[in-house]
Amino acid sequence: MGKQTGEVVEKCPICGSSNMVEDVSIGETICRGCGYVYQGSMVDRGPEWRAFNLKQRKEKTRTGSPLTNTIHDQGLSTSIGYKNRDHAGRRLKTSQRNRFYRLRKWNRRSKLSNSSHRNLAKALKHISQMGRELSLPRNVVETGAVIYRQILKKERTRGRTIKSLAASSLYIACRICGVSKNIGDIAEAANISKKTAARNYRFLYRLLDRDIPRISTGKIISKLVNQLELSGRVEKVGLDILDPVTELKLTSGKSPSGVASGIIYIGCQITGEKRTQQSIAEKARVTSVTIRNRYQDILEHVDLVIEL
Repeated sequence: MGKQTGEVVEKCPICGSSNMVEDVSIGETICRGCGYVYQGSMVDRGPEWRAFNLKQRKEKTRTGSPLTNTIHDQGLSTSIGYKNRDHAGRRLKTSQRNRFYRLRKWNRRSKLSNSSHRNLAKALKHISQMGRELSLPRNVVETGAVIYRQILKKERTRGRTIKSLAASSLYIACRICGVSKNIGDIAEAANISKKTAARNYRFLYRLLDRDIPRISTGKIISKLVNQLELSGRVEKVGLDILDPVTELKLTSGKSPSGVASGIIYIGCQITGEKRTQQSIAEKARVTSVTIRNRYQDILEHVDLVIEL
């Protein structure tokens, strides 16, 4: 065991490795390389109380909700209630009600003091609403809120609607977080056209100047298999076909949804689970012509044995 000191351990004193992990439950620092346990004075940053069920946790919690980027002030502001009652439940006098009415009004105005704050509040409301409609994870919504804050900081929102920029920010967040979501789905949730959402996405792509990951065709294949209620055999065959298709660079310049649709159609032909091109096209939001073109490209360049 190590000595009882308050120093922060960055390297293992035995093997010199910097791969150290802290076990906050017992207050020890452990080296992943040699297993040396450094027992120092670690500060417990958790609450001083203990709770054994959800009811006790709710009763003992004294702090508010955590900071979030989905609220324009990150959740740091306070709100004055509308009940017009004191701590004992008694109704307030008329003079006190008028006073609190004025306090509420100025409290509400102070939160959105300028046009930039109002713009941000409206955009974050749209992003949160679209996230709920599309059942997106919390980290995607938070990332979308951070992206919109960056856009607002660059002062490049003039001439574009708040809703379209919010939709494009959320689409970029999906790409960054690895969530497979079609831009058409996000445009539909935002009640704007797909063309408008795509145009604003290209604008943000140039503005942010950051590396945005490409859409994973494999994830789109898994998504389509789930939506079309196909078996796992179709998904396995589709992923196997995707490897040579990617190696031959047949995906370059092609829509990932179109390539995935063509692969799914071939997988259905091989496994005998028949699906029409139109049914696949509706789920993938592409045309039947696109599926036929990708289908023919794959058959011309990849050696496949298809049982019709």
